[in-house]
Amino acid sequence: MDRKKRTFAPALVCAAVIAAAAAPTALRAQPAESSGPSGSGLPVPRFVSLKSDRVNLRNGPGTDYPTGWVYRRAGLPLEIVQEFESWRKVRDSEGATGWVLQSFLSGRRTALVLPWERKASTKPPLVPIHASDSERSHIVVNVEAGVIADLRTCDGRWCRVTVDAYTGYIEQKKLWGAYEGETIK
Repeated sequence: MDRKKRTFAPALVCAAVIAAAAAPTALRAQPAESSGPSGSGLPVPRFVSLKSDRVNLRNGPGTDYPTGWVYRRAGLPLEIVQEFESWRKVRDSEGATGWVLQSFLSGRRTALVLPWERKASTKPPLVPIHASDSERSHIVVNVEAGVIADLRTCDGRWCRVTVDAYTGYIEQKKLWGAYEGETIK
């Protein structure tokens, strides 16, 4: 019985050493959650937009990670929720998250108009762009839910936006791309 204990102990030590040596190769760097200023010095979370018509959303912060989705809409607003080196973890209006290389993002502020109202089986509702920051003001144009608007200013209740050649005001609560109560100058 003594002999069995002696041969089992070295085998156990050998297995532990092999497991410890293999463990670091199986791990990937996991960026820490950030709150407040981040590696870029800018606050997280914050909104940005896509620079290009084709941007890969990756499953991790690096080109070794697979592409989970390809965005094909320049100007699409995304929310940066985390940073790791030159990679930004982003969330879109549908809640999907992934990593995008920082060089594909722009600080230009855009917003989606009522993206939660778009349904595949029905015609999207129309949303008025007003001449001033009042529901009683003249309607400049009606736009479909899901359209991208360039944000000019926001006062916490209304945002001055541009869609194509039209400029006017939309209630901030109807936009995804500006935080509730956020002011943009």
